[in-house]
Amino acid sequence: MKKPVLILMLIAITYLSFGQRWRRRYDEGSVPERNGLPSWEVDQTLPKDTFTFVRVIYDSHSGRYGRVGGPQRWAIDYPDADLNFSYRLKEMTSLNVDPNGKTLRLTDPEVFNYPFLYIVEPGSLSFSEEEAQNLRRHLLNGGFLMFDDFWGEADYANLYYEMKQVFPEFEPQELSLDHPIFNIVFPLAEKPQIPNVGVGTESQWTGRTWETADSKEVHYKGIFDEKGRMMVIICHNTDLGDGWEREGDNIYYFKEFSEKKAYPLGINIIFYAMTH
Repeated sequence: MKKPVLILMLIAITYLSFGQRWRRRYDEGSVPERNGLPSWEVDQTLPKDTFTFVRVIYDSHSGRYGRVGGPQRWAIDYPDADLNFSYRLKEMTSLNVDPNGKTLRLTDPEVFNYPFLYIVEPGSLSFSEEEAQNLRRHLLNGGFLMFDDFWGEADYANLYYEMKQVFPEFEPQELSLDHPIFNIVFPLAEKPQIPNVGVGTESQWTGRTWETADSKEVHYKGIFDEKGRMMVIICHNTDLGDGWEREGDNIYYFKEFSEKKAYPLGINIIFYAMTH
């Protein structure tokens, strides 16, 4: 039996240990509640070799192009998506993983200590000049940023505008299916479109996996530096975070989207970011 297949079977075996969790409001700097999710001690002999999932806290505007912002758009799917993904990453790989992750603003000097950053729902994202400058410095110095969970052309237009404040000289490039992102650990037969749990559960009857009328086609784009290193992956018209957060809500959604797509692609992205 091939290792990726065995690993995915292990996910399925532990599925029933995770019950439904409810979305909550979180204050900046709060410690996430684990709600029964197993924890573990970080290997202190190699503290600098610990992978930490860092979610970026950002401010939202009133909708330059995309949806109307809210004070906690940054916290959609938090903390369950981050906690579940960190747990699965530890269970399925040899990485030393922080069980709790972090939430940081781009203006926090601590952000430069972590190579991987995650931003969710950038359709109402608004960078300050300092944030744009810090993000540029972080990424040009070897960091990696993942955008996730935003749908439609207006949301993308907002992201494009904000990233032009960071990298006016670079254009996002569509990734082909033969890019290592789609096969470095788990080989994927398609560019997966992962909807929220409601749309995903209904897709077994409707066949629909998109959330808005103008988001039927999924896009994975990269922003590369002058040497060709990918600094940013843009996951547009898809929602890996819901695949992580809502894995325990519905068995069909779990098997079709969490197990087959959201976790494998998420792990591929981490391994690509850490090795390229």
